[in-house]
Amino acid sequence: MTGAAPLAPAFGEADLSNCEREPIHLAGSIQPHGALLVVREPDLLVLQASANAAGFLGLEGPLPGRSLAALSADLAEQVRARLDQPLDRLPVVLRRPVWIDGRPLDVVLHRPPEAGLVLEFERPGPPVDLAHHVETATTAILACTSLKSLAEETTRIFKDLTGYDRVMVYRFDAEGHGEVFAERREPGLDPYLGNRYPASDIPQIARRLYERNRIRVLVDVDAERVPIEPRLSPLTGRDLDMSLCFLRSISPIHIRYLKNMGVAATLVASLVVGGRLWGLIACHHYEPRRVAYEVRAVCELLAETVATRIAALESFLQAQAELSVRRLEQRMHEAIAREGDWRSALFEGASPLLQPVGATGAALLLDGQVSSVGEVPGTAELRAIGAWLDRRRSEGVVATASLGLDEPAFEPLRASASGLLAVSVSALPGEWLLWFRPERVRTVTWGGNPFKPVEVGDSPEDLSPRRSFAKWHQLVQGTADPWSPADLAAARLIGDTLRDLVLQFRAVRLLIAQDQLDQIGRQVDTAEQAVLIADAQGRILMANRGLHALFGGDQQPPRRLDELPARLADPDAARLGLRELVEDRRTWRAEIQLPRLGGEPLLLSVRADPVLVPPGRLLGFVLMFSDLSGERTAQAARHRLQADILERHRLVASRLQSEADLLFRRLLQAIVGNAQLAALEITDGADLARVSDMLESVRASLGRATALLEQIVAHTREGGRDPA
Repeated sequence: MTGAAPLAPAFGEADLSNCEREPIHLAGSIQPHGALLVVREPDLLVLQASANAAGFLGLEGPLPGRSLAALSADLAEQVRARLDQPLDRLPVVLRRPVWIDGRPLDVVLHRPPEAGLVLEFERPGPPVDLAHHVETATTAILACTSLKSLAEETTRIFKDLTGYDRVMVYRFDAEGHGEVFAERREPGLDPYLGNRYPASDIPQIARRLYERNRIRVLVDVDAERVPIEPRLSPLTGRDLDMSLCFLRSISPIHIRYLKNMGVAATLVASLVVGGRLWGLIACHHYEPRRVAYEVRAVCELLAETVATRIAALESFLQAQAELSVRRLEQRMHEAIAREGDWRSALFEGASPLLQPVGATGAALLLDGQVSSVGEVPGTAELRAIGAWLDRRRSEGVVATASLGLDEPAFEPLRASASGLLAVSVSALPGEWLLWFRPERVRTVTWGGNPFKPVEVGDSPEDLSPRRSFAKWHQLVQGTADPWSPADLAAARLIGDTLRDLVLQFRAVRLLIAQDQLDQIGRQVDTAEQAVLIADAQGRILMANRGLHALFGGDQQPPRRLDELPARLADPDAARLGLRELVEDRRTWRAEIQLPRLGGEPLLLSVRADPVLVPPGRLLGFVLMFSDLSGERTAQAARHRLQADILERHRLVASRLQSEADLLFRRLLQAIVGNAQLAALEITDGADLARVSDMLESVRASLGRATALLEQIVAHTREGGRDPA
């Protein structure tokens, strides 16, 4: 029996043994530079208030139990006008400052997950040249052609905008560890560039909050928390969910962590790419520092723009890898036409096979034979790796940067094979295409000892985040450079191509070697791709399981090639293609639709080839079918996104008609252009499994960016500020 899961500590009561479970979104308190109210809908009765709310707002007596209108008629009117809006995803600012007790206040409101409406008050900051920052920053972001240049430009933009002493772009790796990828700092500060920090420095619950609340500000690490009164919501009887509160108190453990670093104030913007937390824009200041709503909104807007650009650049890298793969595929087809085999093109020189994934060696295990290029282990070791991979076949593409650590039996191979990238080339055991990278002994620089993330005080219970952040160097052995997402995408594409070629050649061998019909037939039949094989007279010799699966149910494949068109949605076009295949002995490439009982037709690609042997004798035909529904779904998703982008541009632009709005219209066009470019590059470059998520990420980022831009425009216009 397993014990019950340990209870989560209350906010502020966690220590380093349980901080991973600390409910930091249930802080029950705020930072003192603002005030907070929770009101009931629709009567706007105050239910909860921060302990400093009355004094901050210049009002007398306790506020819970009073109506918002009694506190400020203007405030109640503006809030009531927003009640029909979706306030549960993106907090919004009232269109003009509210004057209470003779002072203007910015008011940000949102709807927490369970009940009520949260109002957060802060004093407006000095006027900021917002239009200049957004326009020049967006132009600079769009001009970046690599992730490194984009990260460096981002640190410059955010430092100029916020004035913090240090700005870093912090990127997460596959294991959750962070690296300072780019940095801009004041002279005299120690550099953090290149430092790595263990995943434990940012608990998972904090990472989830970064995905939901994209901008977080800590004004002063020494400020006292201000409690919310009453602590429990009268509506729910539970703590208020403060996930979207910009005033939410920061976990004491994180406060201690920052104090140990000497940091007094922070601003952190999330970079969410493809629905996952890609990294952070982390701003540190060594004195208390407050940033007003307008600056925070611009930071969030620009972070969304940067995230969209990251998605486009990563997809572009995958598109470049795909281009290399397509060149390799062309070489193999040319080798087939010239020599009757594709393997010579695969292993003729090192570059065509190794360059797309940045490998130093490669090997093909097929038909009991081993072919290789570059630096690879011996034949016996390669076969052993193939057998080991057979046990992990369900993973599809198998990648590791530490083969000897994953399987100690392979540790002696680390000089040539610390890194392994593998794809299966058939459904049979032991048939794989393998790429290798050698061990790279390197020194990793950590920001403090990652194996000593805590300090022990006078008693074992007195634990504190580490106090030393001096550079700590770790010698890493037994690992290779990790495989990138672009490497994985290229491997997947090469594997798809080889599986097609392997299957096609085995289908040809079925026609050539009748005495091997049973053995080769099983190999073809168990392949996932649908294949139809016919003899020179058009009689169907074999329809594999993949083809039976396409037809579905009890429907049987045709018995002759000339029966196939009648099964398709456009039989006339299919007859024309078959006539060219059978009579003219020409390759038939087409997209066809296969009607399905009780459902939409299935869109397929057909690749049909005549099988000829010298001196031009026809043996038969091989037809291979591929399901195109995934590609069409991706294209449809892009078209829907483009329509949504254009409609969003039209709606927002229609509300920016005045001469003063012309500059903001240019900003809108730049933001929309960034999203359109990202949509095109994502559809072209990302593998199909990720296209929908990546496009949804762009759509969400565009929605947030346009909403923030509208708020900035409205707030600037109605607050009487000059946008230029």
